[in-house]
Amino acid sequence: MMGGRPSTAQLAVPRSDPYVWRNVRIGGGGFVTGIVCNPSRPNLIYARTDIGGMYRWEESTQSWIPLLDWVGWDNWGYQGVASVATDPIDPDRVYAAVGMYTNDWDPNNGAILRSVDRGDTWEISPLPFKLGANMPGRGMGERLAIDPNHNAILYLGAPNGNGLWRSTDSGASWARVAGFPGSGDYAPDPSDPERYLSQRIGVVWVAFDASTGGEGHATQGIYVGVADPANPVYHSTDGGVTWSAIPGAPAEYLPHKGIVDSVNRVLYIATSDTAGPYDGAKGDVWRYDIATTAWTRISPIPSSSPDCYFGYSGLTLDRQNPETIMVTTQVSWWPDAIFFRSTDGGASWTGIWEWATYSERTVRYTMDISSIPWLTFGEESDPPATSPKLGWMTAALEIDPFNPNRMMYGTGATIYGTNNLTDWDSGGTVIITPMVNGLEQTAVIDLISPPSGPPLISALGDVGGFRHDDLERVPSTIFTGPVFTTTRSLDYAESNPGVIVRAGDFTDRPSDCHIAFSTDGGATWFQHTEPRGISLGGSVAVSADGRRFVWAPGDPGQPVVFSAGFGMPWAQSTGVPPNAVVRSDRVNPHTFYAFKDGTFFVSANGGATFQATAATGLPAEGSVYFKAVPGHEGDIWLAGGSPVGAYGMWRSTDSGASFTRLSNVERADNVGFGKAPPARTYPAVYAVAQIGGVRGFFRSDDGGAGWARINDDQHQYGNACCAITGDPRIYGRVYVTGNGRGIVYGDRSLSPWGT
Repeated sequence: MMGGRPSTAQLAVPRSDPYVWRNVRIGGGGFVTGIVCNPSRPNLIYARTDIGGMYRWEESTQSWIPLLDWVGWDNWGYQGVASVATDPIDPDRVYAAVGMYTNDWDPNNGAILRSVDRGDTWEISPLPFKLGANMPGRGMGERLAIDPNHNAILYLGAPNGNGLWRSTDSGASWARVAGFPGSGDYAPDPSDPERYLSQRIGVVWVAFDASTGGEGHATQGIYVGVADPANPVYHSTDGGVTWSAIPGAPAEYLPHKGIVDSVNRVLYIATSDTAGPYDGAKGDVWRYDIATTAWTRISPIPSSSPDCYFGYSGLTLDRQNPETIMVTTQVSWWPDAIFFRSTDGGASWTGIWEWATYSERTVRYTMDISSIPWLTFGEESDPPATSPKLGWMTAALEIDPFNPNRMMYGTGATIYGTNNLTDWDSGGTVIITPMVNGLEQTAVIDLISPPSGPPLISALGDVGGFRHDDLERVPSTIFTGPVFTTTRSLDYAESNPGVIVRAGDFTDRPSDCHIAFSTDGGATWFQHTEPRGISLGGSVAVSADGRRFVWAPGDPGQPVVFSAGFGMPWAQSTGVPPNAVVRSDRVNPHTFYAFKDGTFFVSANGGATFQATAATGLPAEGSVYFKAVPGHEGDIWLAGGSPVGAYGMWRSTDSGASFTRLSNVERADNVGFGKAPPARTYPAVYAVAQIGGVRGFFRSDDGGAGWARINDDQHQYGNACCAITGDPRIYGRVYVTGNGRGIVYGDRSLSPWGT
């Protein structure tokens, strides 16, 4: 059965229960695409990420402050930051070009965010086109730039044929630069049916020759890089009135980065044969003498050399000593990334490591990852490769303009840096450490909080996942034995919570590396057999007593399977379609549930056979999550759907035979359970939902009869719906995914755990 769809007018606005929100500490975990230093105020540094927002460096605590946690459900794509610009004249001003995807994955156009208080608060200027902070080429840039002499003037390079844009009122309004001839039509794969690799990369960076302007007078010399191997660099010598391709510019590769040394009047560019960030096999570094108009190839290893198996991307200049430049590879997966440094404008270079023999390297660095020990990714050193690695996807590279000894760089997993960079030049050893405290950027897919053992276990994209024994401490390792690239699903046995199962993806490993078991709460893992042909983890469940498992792998058409003992062996379930979502009853060890395309299924014999129930009216489209209630047999909550169909929250108390829609919930996207309120026995219910026209996180202490909003407009974390769960040991505590912002947890502000 199904209740009628509630109208917003019928729903009371929920009460507010203030919470304190904190990060579950991981220490990075995702791709940091850009690092930008303010050239006139020391220690004012910003970092941008592809899906996890933007951060500002806090020197006193040596940590990063998140600036976009206010981004909410309707504009979630703003957590993708395509470019950042910090004002050289008024350092309190900062701008961000935001928008996550240029295809229809993101329903909104891009925008320019404007702040006059270093990102504490923002104003929004919508754009008439999309931006792609999580699209190919996202490490290129910076696309957004401020005129260093007239800071009301900004330029923005756009993708997909939208050209170059300009603002003359401090970013409030924008207009296309009509005379700019370049569009940057390179696309990694123009025929990609998903319309992801077919994005045209567009105009990728803007740089100014500050010596050609004066205070309050627009800079006349402007340089623009476009994704066009035939004409990679354009310039204007009259303040943007007219534009032309620079004669003699290298016409072979894509210009990833471009920076101007206005003291010596030199433009440097780093190029690669692809837009990255995952690939790049050839490239060069070039120096353009603005006065003589001469181009000189200054590549540490030129593309013509057989030793060049990478392009170049990260590029930076020591503003205290502008003849000193650095560049990184794009990308050198094996044995490691390479950083090159020159103190004579590119005439000669040294590498951070060099070959001694084929299997041995001479290095100029040491790495101390004691603050983020999981950065080994569970791997031992295998010379000539090392663990941890210097990095990969190293597009972001910055020497502090006020401190030549400090350098930071972004990778696909963290921010590294050093405070003794100039020791490199005297033959010393550069000490590299993580500089990522406070920056939490991971795609979180699933969360569980068992009633005993660790308080939280997570399933993550790209870094697998973690067991957290202490929410305030970075875990020592990711999941190992086996390692998954991405963990898709987790479950624990309700009455035997030391038994945990996880399923995940690892497409470049053998087909027996996609499910793992633990009997000690996730401290150690083991695996047995699995069906052949699996590459995607899908959904997994364990019975309440920890003796049986049901697994629905994610590969299309792969059947649901069950096992009576840690995968020894697996047998095919019947009566349930492939790729269903599977869950277990939290009391009855024989009962499992499944859901697919609006139909609910139940198994009473440990997953061997399923039957569709008679329940109707459940969502047939969109994402749907459901969970069974601990301690209450047959009690199931289901949330999700689509605005074009059924969309809300449903509850069953008869093992899915029927469901009733909660009339006081307008829309819902996920649901979880935590410790019961004082003097009550039914668990607290948590939801990502819309209630009374208000989007947010909610808690019900009375089985869904009433709800309290527990977040506020400054703590929305984008499209935060992939996972939510309460803590079964602490009333009021809830764990939520942050749509690329890692894991956040909340406590009632009046509780002993709040502040």
